[in-house]
Amino acid sequence: MKQLVVGLLAHVDAGKTSLAEAMLYRAGAIRSMGRVDHGDSHMDVDEIERRRGITIFSTQARLEHAGALLMLVDAPGHVDFCAEAERAVAALDAAVLVVAANEGVRGHTKTMWRLLRAHHVPTVVFVNKCDLDAPSREELLEGLHARLDERCADAADEEALALTDEAALDELLETGELAPLTLRSLVLDCKAFPCLFGSARRDEGVAELMDLLALLARERAWPEGFSARVYKIGRGAKGERLAWIKVTGGELRAKEQLTCARRGGVAWRAKADQLRLYVGERFEVVGSVPAGQVCAAMGLAKALPGDALGDEPVANEPTLAPVLSYRVLVGENDVRTVHRLLDELAGEDPLLGVRWDERLQELRVQLMGAMQQDVVRDELLRRHGIEVDFELGGVLYKETLAAPSTGVGHFEPLRHYAEAHVLLEPTERGSGVSFGSVCPLDELDRNWQRLILGNAQEREHVGVLAGFPLTDVRITLLGGRAHLKHTEGGDFRQATYRAIRQALMEARERSECVLLEPWYAFELEVPADKVGRAMSDLQRMCARFGVPEMQGEWARIEGSVPVSEVRDYPLEVSAYTGGEGSMHVVPAGYEPCHDADRVIEEAAYDPVADLPNTPDSVFCSHGAGYNVPWNEVPAHAHVHPNERTQTPWRPASEV
Repeated sequence: MKQLVVGLLAHVDAGKTSLAEAMLYRAGAIRSMGRVDHGDSHMDVDEIERRRGITIFSTQARLEHAGALLMLVDAPGHVDFCAEAERAVAALDAAVLVVAANEGVRGHTKTMWRLLRAHHVPTVVFVNKCDLDAPSREELLEGLHARLDERCADAADEEALALTDEAALDELLETGELAPLTLRSLVLDCKAFPCLFGSARRDEGVAELMDLLALLARERAWPEGFSARVYKIGRGAKGERLAWIKVTGGELRAKEQLTCARRGGVAWRAKADQLRLYVGERFEVVGSVPAGQVCAAMGLAKALPGDALGDEPVANEPTLAPVLSYRVLVGENDVRTVHRLLDELAGEDPLLGVRWDERLQELRVQLMGAMQQDVVRDELLRRHGIEVDFELGGVLYKETLAAPSTGVGHFEPLRHYAEAHVLLEPTERGSGVSFGSVCPLDELDRNWQRLILGNAQEREHVGVLAGFPLTDVRITLLGGRAHLKHTEGGDFRQATYRAIRQALMEARERSECVLLEPWYAFELEVPADKVGRAMSDLQRMCARFGVPEMQGEWARIEGSVPVSEVRDYPLEVSAYTGGEGSMHVVPAGYEPCHDADRVIEEAAYDPVADLPNTPDSVFCSHGAGYNVPWNEVPAHAHVHPNERTQTPWRPASEV
């Protein structure tokens, strides 16, 4: 059967859950259409979703239409859960971007559009709520052209669709119409983005949308070898842990051993005890799932979103991630218990970023905003009866390098021995931390090299400017030495950590360490008479922005701004515009900090005094170990790998 995994994405309140209900009802998958405002929609299955009337977690459903199997993924619409939406995008064959006719393209709509374009997902636009007081179809199309893409075209206008491709235009001129296969190619190749207009609640335009999606469905030749990707971790109605999987090759069979790959090699092996096909809360247990379909699997206790299974290539880090840090106020609860339960939630959403700050003796979490705070708080109360609160602790700064730096780590107390040499190199912004080796096997055995690289990957390394997480660097093993009698696994752990820190200290000495800060992309809409105030505020916040776009009595300003400068400014906008203006922000990655000296001074971080992350080394003389300061370590080193021929660079997974 032809099949298609279709994502439904939108700004909050655009009506995509209502659209999913209408599609399921029309296909006969449900007996009655639920409503978000009534709390009985089939796609918002979580209690929190029904109470708040918004989609928070990506849910799934299956329906058949016109000989095609359509698998719907209803992704979150609130900006605080854009990371969840991004993971869902990775599992899609096509997407429906829902735009409310009465609101038009909002800031988060553009974020979703950029995600879809970055992942090359064929996209159909459904303009919903056309039954309300809204602009004309022509005005709506003009807005889509201006805010999204010139290739957005009325699905009923074959000429507009054909103008996106020369061959299609020739066909239209010769035959007077476009063949269905030509239209399908235009959409699947992302040359055209058909736009349909209707009202999900009134079941207007829904049939035409389903016909178009059925046309896009096809029978694909998937790879024979098994491959799949985990795109979501969730809980069933009884609290059971579920891994949501898109099968991309071969067949996923229940009870078969699965191997997971992450950066650095094999992460886990486990059996999927049970495979489920869901429609909202209802599910069917099956013995196998073919390539091209999505399902939920029980029994994969260590699975995380983004995990690659079988022959699936390891995914890149998500582009949307939290940029705010919050202190966890545990009240009278035991902090270790709260830490453990938050780690459990982080096992479902690794971007939650739970950590204990040893220096400040604080439990911290990384969150996108106030809505995600509420969800984490509600989940802890619902699952475990524990009440906590959160206090904004500041933005999540990071550190990187401006130039390569080598480091040496030596660990040789009595009856122990290990030495490691590493090279740290800056990589492109947003690439995270990667690991590899150029160390010859005749210098250091493969098992020792794997151990060193494994040690390097098992912890979050921090920079030496202010103690913030290290990012956008490649850590390469250059060489090292073990002792036949005295070396133990833990010795190389110590040597590796010290080598990385020593390299960072060398870079700090040369002023080659860089403090990074998160930025927001923003869209600010204010009445025209308030644009002067808005621009003045943006300049004060060190924002970068273009010329205001005037639309009648309104002005729209787009640009980017440091997260640290935004604070409560969206509330301030609402106040000085009498509730009419608005500011939408989404994470836009990291850039060099605009006030680095202030941040470093306030952090008052001493990298040498940070003993769990010491850059010093331990050598041995006359049967006793002694400490050597970081700046003297290279002179005491036992090997000098840079003077020897090195092998080609190999990623950690291939060592």
